[in-house]
Order: sequence, then C-alpha cells, then structure tokens
Amino acid sequence: MSNPIALVTGASRGLGREVARRLAEAGYIVLAGVRDPAKMTPLPGVEVLQLDVADAASITAAATVVKARHGRLDVLVNNAGILLDGKTDLLEQEADILRRSLETNALGPLLLVQAFAPLMTQGGRIVNVSSGGGQLSVPSTWAPTYSISKTALNAVTVKLAEALRPRGIAVNAVCPGWVRTDMGGAKATRSLQQGADSILWPVLQAAPDVTGGFFRDGERLAW
Repeated sequence: MSNPIALVTGASRGLGREVARRLAEAGYIVLAGVRDPAKMTPLPGVEVLQLDVADAASITAAATVVKARHGRLDVLVNNAGILLDGKTDLLEQEADILRRSLETNALGPLLLVQAFAPLMTQGGRIVNVSSGGGQLSVPSTWAPTYSISKTALNAVTVKLAEALRPRGIAVNAVCPGWVRTDMGGAKATRSLQQGADSILWPVLQAAPDVTGGFFRDGERLAW
C-alpha cells in the first residue's frame, strides 16, 4: 500500500508547518493547505495546496485537486484558525468579529470534512485543533469570540464523530496549549514541539476507536 496521505491546513507557519514537517518525516505524503502558496517556504516531502478555509469555493476546488492527484485522503488536520479579539470585553465586541471567527474556526473545518470525507475510508483520522478557551467547564473572559468559536468547533467535532463512526473514521479535538507561535507570542509556556506532539497524538498514537474526544498531550479534557 502507498504511503498515507495527510492534509494540514494553515501549514505555512507555526503549528501547522511543524505538524506538516513531522508527518512528512514519519513517511506521510503531506499536503500543506495555505491561502497563498507563494508565501510558503518549501518543506521536504510536502506538497503545497492552495486552500482558504473561509472560502467554500476554495475548499471544493482543493478537494477536487486532491481527488485527481491522489484519489484519497487518510488524515485531515484542521489547524487553520484566527484570533481577532484578544482581551476585548465581549459586551463591547463587534458582531462581525464573532461572525468571522466562527466562519474560519468552526464552519471552515465542518466544510472541509464535508468536502474531504468522501475521499476517506475506514481508519481515517480527523483532528480539529481547538483551544482550552473553548472549554465550557473552565469559563474565562479571555478572547471571548475566539473562545466561542472554539466551543463551536468542539461541538462540530462531537457531531462529526458520530456521523463518521459507522465508517470507522475517528474525529477528535485537540488543545495544543499556549504555544510560542505568532499567535501565542514569545511568553507562551509551551514549545512548538510540545504543541505539535499534542496535535499528532490522535494521528500517530491513539487507538483507531478513540473518537469524539477532546485531548491535550494524549490526556482527555473536559468539554
């Protein structure tokens, strides 16, 4: 059987790029989904795929390209995301910020799964990169619209896990923690490697029947 094929969104930098690099090292054929391929510094063994997760037409086009070139997909890592609000009080936040956050962070992953699930078979794995900010069990005032979008992504994860369970495709959400990336900043407590390890656990280490969960470092988190 040929090498497994993985698509990682938001792979031009940060966690997405590191996850793509690590999967290529592990023997995967890796597709790096990026909005602007011209800005993607090449990675050995990684194929660049033009993809804007906030654009339904771009998602459909990308799925058509993957089907034509490879015929299947084994792993989908929904890593692309935006953080627009920082410390802004939810009571003062513009509605458009929430709308844009939901479109990219929750609706985008759902549309990607709808587009790519037909290319996946039993044993496929989908990982949605979420955040502790999305936990309803640990409320806070930090980045409220970002957190709401990640709560929505967690709900999408649970529903997709049930929808794809009969086909043997696992769907899980992962919190990589506060990682030193452009989004996380230099003061973040976790390294790029630690964050990538967390994202890769459901792909490389979790049992095939582990689905519908929320994890960090392989440990289950409360929703």
